[in-house]
This record gives sequence, C-alpha cells and structure tokens, in this order.
Amino acid sequence: MATLTDSEVEKIFSGAPQYFARSEGHYTGAPHPSVAFPWDEEVEIRDLTDHTQIADKAWSSITAWPHITRDVKSDRSAAQRATEAEVKRRAHFYPRCRERPNMLSMFGLEKGSMGYQAALELGVADSLQEELRGFPGVAARLPAVLEQRKKMLNAKDGLRHVDEHVIMEQLIKNGQRYNQRHMRERKVTSELYNELFLQILHPPTKVLDHRDPYSLAVQIMALVKVLAAPSTWIDFSHVEWRLRLGQLLWDEPVGDEAGDGLSVGTGDSAADIHEERYWLLLQILLACELLVRLDAITEGEELGVESIRPAEVHRFEKDANKSVKWSLILARAWLENIDVVKTEAAPPDSADEGKPSGWLATLTKRMSLSRDHGSHSHRGFVYAIRGKHVHRQADGLAHFARLLRWPEADSYVAKISENCRSVAEGTPLMMPLAHPSSRAHSRPSSHHSPLPSPGSRPQHAPCRRTKFSTVLQPSGWLTKSYVSGLMLPGEGLCYVLMAALLENNPEALSRLGPKATLSGGFVYSGKSFWSTACIVGRVLAAGKGAVECMGWISSDVIPQGFGEGWLDVEAEETKEDSLQIDRKARLWAKKTIERESDVLGDSDPGSVFPADFIIPFENIYRDKIPPFLDIKLKALDLRAARGSEHPASTQGDSTTATSDLTAPSRRQNQTYVATATFAVTNLDFEETKEYTVALSMDINFVTAHPCVPSHHVKIMKSPSSPTIQQVDITGNSAGGRTTNIVGHPLHKYYTYTVLHLSELLEKRDVSLDSLLSSYSSAPHRPSLAPTTSSSSNMAKVLVIDCITNFQPLPQEHEIPLSPVLSRTESNTSAMSLNSPVSPTSAAPWGNGAGGGLSGALLESASKKMHSETRRRQFGSDMEILARAVCAEKGWNALISRRRRGCLACAIREAGALGYKVIIRVD
Repeated sequence: MATLTDSEVEKIFSGAPQYFARSEGHYTGAPHPSVAFPWDEEVEIRDLTDHTQIADKAWSSITAWPHITRDVKSDRSAAQRATEAEVKRRAHFYPRCRERPNMLSMFGLEKGSMGYQAALELGVADSLQEELRGFPGVAARLPAVLEQRKKMLNAKDGLRHVDEHVIMEQLIKNGQRYNQRHMRERKVTSELYNELFLQILHPPTKVLDHRDPYSLAVQIMALVKVLAAPSTWIDFSHVEWRLRLGQLLWDEPVGDEAGDGLSVGTGDSAADIHEERYWLLLQILLACELLVRLDAITEGEELGVESIRPAEVHRFEKDANKSVKWSLILARAWLENIDVVKTEAAPPDSADEGKPSGWLATLTKRMSLSRDHGSHSHRGFVYAIRGKHVHRQADGLAHFARLLRWPEADSYVAKISENCRSVAEGTPLMMPLAHPSSRAHSRPSSHHSPLPSPGSRPQHAPCRRTKFSTVLQPSGWLTKSYVSGLMLPGEGLCYVLMAALLENNPEALSRLGPKATLSGGFVYSGKSFWSTACIVGRVLAAGKGAVECMGWISSDVIPQGFGEGWLDVEAEETKEDSLQIDRKARLWAKKTIERESDVLGDSDPGSVFPADFIIPFENIYRDKIPPFLDIKLKALDLRAARGSEHPASTQGDSTTATSDLTAPSRRQNQTYVATATFAVTNLDFEETKEYTVALSMDINFVTAHPCVPSHHVKIMKSPSSPTIQQVDITGNSAGGRTTNIVGHPLHKYYTYTVLHLSELLEKRDVSLDSLLSSYSSAPHRPSLAPTTSSSSNMAKVLVIDCITNFQPLPQEHEIPLSPVLSRTESNTSAMSLNSPVSPTSAAPWGNGAGGGLSGALLESASKKMHSETRRRQFGSDMEILARAVCAEKGWNALISRRRRGCLACAIREAGALGYKVIIRVD
C-alpha cells in the first residue's frame, strides 16, 4: 500500500486544529498555549475560536491581550471614531506579561466552559502563584517596606521627595503626551530628561550611554531600576492587589466605629490610608513616565527614526521584573481611562451644594479624608481624577443586566440611563491627596493590614480560581472602580460587574444583604445566579435557557428549600489537578502536548499509510441498541458542609434544617455541598429511575475547538482502508438509523471507547481506568495492528455519548444557526463536502441526519437571531446530568458538540490537555 505524501496529509487534515505550547521568549514565564491551522489560509478557518468574543467595550479591561470587542451600541461621532482609529494606528509598547489564565479564553462557546488556552493555563494561574509564594499582605505597613522606602529616599541615585502637587502636574502632562503624536525632536527628549531627573529622580551617578547620555534608553533604565526595587511598591502580579486597587483609591476608612461587622473600612487610621494613596499615585506616575517613553521609542522604531540595540532589549527584559510589567499595565489602564483635572478650590462646606442626586452623582463628591482638609488645596487648586468613559461604562452595566436576564431589567436599565443623563460626561471623581510629610516617616501602625482582604482563602489547598467575598455598599468602591474604568486584567472584572449591578439596585441589596460571596451564587426574584468559579454554576449552565455573561450564569433552577440570599458552595479539587501546579503543570510539557495531539499520532511522518486511520463515531452500537431516554432535573439540594454547620442545621430532619436557613442572615458564614436529583425514564419500557449525583469535585469543562471538514476525506475511502470495513458509506447503519460520516480521520494511536450515558449511569461505581480498559471489545472500534505505544489494553479517552436516542432532531427553527455543510454524494465510495456558508460563526457542521438548512432559510434566520440567542438554545437536562456525573467522579471533561466539530479533533485535543473524558452532545 502506498504511503501518504506530505501534500496528501495536508489535504486530509485541512480544517483540523492543531495544538501547541510555545515559549514567548526569555523571562516570560510559562509557555503560551495556542491553536492553529498551519495548512489552511482561508479566513473562515483560521478565525475559528473555542471562546466567545467580549461583547462590550466597557469590559475590555478584563484582558491584557490585544483583542477586538463586539460593540453592540455605538453613538460616537465621526470625529471621535476617526480620532480613535488614528490612535489605534500608532505603535504602542506591550509588555510580554499578561494575565493567567487568558481571560479571552475563559468564556468557552459552551456555557460554563472555557477554551483550550485557559484550561492549560489554570495550572499556572496568577491566583495559584499567589498561593504558592505566599501573599505578602498589605506591604505598606510592614517594617521591611518602611525601611526600603526610607532607603530609597536617602539614596543618591534613587527617588526624590516628590510633592503631591508635582505628582498631579506630571500626571496631567503625561495624559496630554499620551494623546499626542510622537515628537522626535531632540528638545523633547531633553525636556523629558530634565523633568525626570530634576523633579522625580536623582540623576545617574555614572554615564549609562556614552553615545547619548540624555537618550530615552537612559531614562528608561533609571525608571526600571526604581520600579523594580523590592518591597517598595504594590505588586499587581498578585490577583488580590488588582482587586484592591479601587478599594485603596475610593474606600473610606471608618476605623473601629462600625460594630456590626459589615464595614469595608480599612481598620487603620486615615493617615495610613493617605500615605498608601500617595505611594500608589507615585507608582502610577513612575509607570506612566516609563510607558510614555517606551511608546515613544517603539513608535520611533516603527517609523525608522529610532534604533534599539538588541543588548538594550535584553537588559530591559531582564531588569523589568513581573512587578514592573504589571505597573506598566496599570499605567496603560490609567492613561486610557482617567483624566486628571485641576480646578479652583471650592469654598468650605459648599462643595456638594446643588449637586444632582443618583449613584453616578455621588462619585462627584469630594472625599476629603486628609488630616488637614486644606492641605491638598493650599495652592488655591484642587486636583481631581475623573473617568473618561462614564457613559460607556454605564451602558456596559445595562448591557450586562440585559444579557444576564436580570429581573425587571428594563426598568433597571432605564434608571441607569436616567442617572447618566443627570451627570454631565466627564464629571470628576474626586481624589484626596496625602500630605507629603506622612510619607516614610510614619510610625508603624498597630494594624499590620490597613486594608481588609476581600478574598476568602481556602486553608487546605491552592485554588486556581480567585475566591472573593466582600461587603457591598450603595455606590461603594466596587461601583466606583467599574464606572471609572480603572480595572486591571483578570477575573476581578466579573466580580466588579456583579457588585456594581447589586450596589445600584437598592431593592436587591436590601433583600440579599450586604455580605456577598461573589465567587459563589445567590437566589433572587425567582432565579439563581452563579459565578462560573462555582461548580454548581458550571453544571447548571448546561441547562436549556441558562444564560452566561462575563463569568455569571443565570438559571431558573433554584436550590430546594432556599429563599433569597447568598450561597457559598464547597467543592474539592481533584487529586490530579492538585499535583499539576506551578512547574509540574502540564503546560510546561511542551513536547508532550504536541506529541499527544499530533494528527499523525506516533507514526513516522515518512511512513504514513491510509490503513493507519479511521473515522471515529459515537453512535454505532451493533450488539445493544441504547434505550430512548427522557431526563428531567427534579431538584438541586444544598446541605451544610462538614465543619460549617449552623446550629439550626443539626436537626435530624434535613428538610426542616434547610428551611431554617432561608433567611440571608442565617447563611452569612455557611458553606454548602450540592447534590442534584434526576428522573431518568426509559421510554421503551416506560420505566423511571431516580439518580442523586453529588457535585463534590471542582472540575473544569472545556469547549472542543471547532473544525471544518476536509474536502479530501475521500482519499481515505479505499477498499483497503479500515474505515470502509467499519462504516456503511451509504449512510445506513444498524437499526435503520442514519450515520453522518463527515469529519477528520483519526490515527490508530488514539485509542478510545464510547459509553452511552444510560450505561454510564449503571456503572457509576466503576472507576475510569476500568471503563477505559474495556475498549478492545467496543463494537465500533476496528481491529488495528497495535503500535508500540498503544499496545496496552486501555483506551486513552472515554467518550460519553449524549446524542443517541435521547430526543428527535430539533425543528429547523430550533437548529442553532451557523455555517452549515451540505453534502453531495457522487457515488457510494466518495463524498465531497462543501465549504462553510459563513465565515463568522464557529459551528461549521450541518444536520447530522443528512442535508442541511437551505441557503435562503439560513440567510433569513441569521438576520433575525443574535449570536447570544443561538448560544442559549443549546442545553438540556441530559447535558446537566452528564456534567453532574463528571463532577461527582472528578473527571475534567471536554465538551464536543456534533455540529461544531468532529470527534477525531476532540480526541486529539483531549490528548493535548491530558483529559480522559469527552462529553459528546448533539
């Protein structure tokens, strides 16, 4: 038999995603996972993704990766759009440091799932690194920090004593420079040099560049040295500090005055808070100075007027540690979203008179917390920070409420719009300044942590997802963080969005209570809302009608016996995941990831035969036809977790104990474990069984990457190919059911076994290894000559069939609209597949029963249905059950939807991720 040439291999696997993990360079941390189509040039193939697009520009700060948002509403003028386009064309410096996991990949096409990149990066997540290294607490009050700051201020080539007036004036200048075109005159470089070394830093004690002692490179090196000083600045590589940024800027210290335990006060004196705000503003200033220079030199290199030596680039990457690069990300967020304005000082006690009311209006009030209320305006001026995009952020909050189907969302959105109209755009968000005499001379406070930790940390094991609990207040610091737009990349934006939604809904805030577990869930107005950080949310997301938006799930399923209030659900991490952290994470095994997902398996590229491949199927059962099933979710139950029982929950009657906890005040410090009960009816025998499944393991669900079937699958349709021996190419299979044989081939290296969901329910007590070991007798598996690596009697992947005999195909108006493949058969031994109709969707699969939607119907329906509406149509109680079983068993699972991608590509992706379970759904 002739071997396949390289050209034939490329044709066969056209449209098949390939999975990689490659390092981005020195000093960049763990490798970067990626999915590519190296043998395809068509845009409709190369642009396929396994995650959703950010739906609003107001949420763009969730990631540091370059991206394009899908703006739903835009009322910008032509001049504004032209200005923005001009800015986008400018070369900007991007530090090779981004959030982990990649937030672009955190919201998979399947609700409650993530993409390939995020799944691999969970093992090296920022929050996990924080757990491993130990969060240093609030560094400002530690004696080592005070000593380091004093040492820096006394150094000859370090930081000067900078007055807050200078800080604000320089921030204003940097904001102006950031919006200007690059000026390449030498006098500008000299001006920057003089401003930096006469007002902010001491000049270098030795010549750093003999060619040009005043160059931008010299200034950059000096700024990097100061910002990289240990134990001096806030390290925003820690997730908790990214969340605390807004708290440090806008939260009001209340000391020990609030005795109800609900205060978000700092527990420290106002002087301590002012000092930390001073040092934070100074850090922002230094980062902005550095970023403006990096942008200038980057644009100059782009235009050919600057020359950067490789040695300078290498030194920068080495000296600019992770903390410096995160300071640069903060500087970018500041320059993009914040304006600093200087206004005349208002007369005493008249600042708030005549101000409009409303939650946006409260942001205009001066929060004068200084010990000397006039200290920051002794020059006759008041400096204030203001958000540039207040209305954009308000529209984004309204958009979030609509997409999440918030109760009475229309009236709530109207209130937001009314508040927006009551406050002129660009209203300043007042920021008090500290008196400079407080810096580095304060005595250590008796409180070692002037800011409370909003996160509740597990004591038993590191956590891949951030746990976040806080106290909500009307127009609190979380709302101010969101409205200003000053937020740092990471999952924190998901928590801030929900907090802003609740803080500006007085009725919801009063009914739910102020203490919020934003990494859990809550019941409100006949619906439940769950963070995707909670396993219950990820499981319920698979239901029909469930909605996902920015890390939150809205569901009609309510825990049995629970009234309105917050819910904190406990789940245990799997043993396998707990071991794969930091340097042991799978992401570091770059060669293993690529080898175990290679399209050619373990074969020699020079000796690949057609007989080495099959086309896998999930719904061919020759010995036993699976029964027709009807599955209904009957109840979601929550029980007090061990060690956190409320006194009322110690009763013998669990139902009574649960009802005693319906009041929010009874559940404030309670954690629960979740179970789900399903009724499974065998329609063949009209027999119903109930199954109770515990959602006890904190597993992950990943959307299988979409693929496009090759035009050249017919190359495999030779009489000697095992595919012909196992598949009836006429489309008729056992029991008269139709089999769609489109898809990519799978190399025999990838052993797998298919188990129908009904059979899996009967074998819930059987281990995964035992289920995988039965693959050799699976009726759909061809008898292949085993290779060296696949000679064991165990399959690599378990495919849970959630398609066969569950429900009839949906009507045409129920089919998720997407590019549909129509097939034409020229004869009984060859089949050609047409290209996708539309390049914009990520679901290039047609009706599995043969034939597809007509072009006219597709075009007509596509105009009527939004992509988010299509996504809501997926899901059923059957899919909830499949996820629940995986959560009970502790199986991380890949979710492969038939019309979106083929089973062969899903099996290869499972190999890349190291997953052993695939849930195959219709």
